[in-house]
Parts: sequence; C-alpha cells; structure tokens
Amino acid sequence: MAPMPGTNSDNSNNLPTVDVTGGNREYGLQPIATILSERQITNHQVVEASTEQLTHKMMAKACRGRFLSSKVRQKILRAVNKVTGEQFKLSDLFTYR
Repeated sequence: MAPMPGTNSDNSNNLPTVDVTGGNREYGLQPIATILSERQITNHQVVEASTEQLTHKMMAKACRGRFLSSKVRQKILRAVNKVTGEQFKLSDLFTYR
C-alpha cells in the first residue's frame, strides 16, 4: 500500500520532517555556573537557602544548561538572589527563555 500524502514516509513534497520532541534542550554552560563559582557558592548552599522545593538535581541541570521550565528558573533566581544578597534577573543567569 502506498503511503498517505503528507506523512513523514512520503518525501514527494520535499518538506522537512518536524521534530515533535521539542528539539535540542541542551544549551551549554550557563552564566549561573560562573556567577556561583566566582562567589564561591555551591549548589548545596543555593538549595539550602531556598524556601521552595528546589533540588540539587534542578541546580545541576541549571548550571549544565539543560532546559528548565520557567517556574523552576524562577525558583532558582529567588534562591540565588537570597544566598548572594544581590538582585539578578533571569537573563543574568540563563541564556535561554
């Protein structure tokens, strides 16, 4: 049986296939890693300072550049601001939106 027109197995229209998984979700080393290391602050200290549910795994992903939801990035921002005593913006910590 011939493939249906418009499906991924039909290349007659020469359109690229769409990646439904969301594409690349790795953004490389993030500024948050540099900010914390310059101030000699560990991920553990940020997790401890947070009054919200923030885990070591979330912090590791943040520094490594794995995509995090907006809500998780906001939690991290509040915890980093608390532990450093400074007022960072999301754009100071992350290179993606």
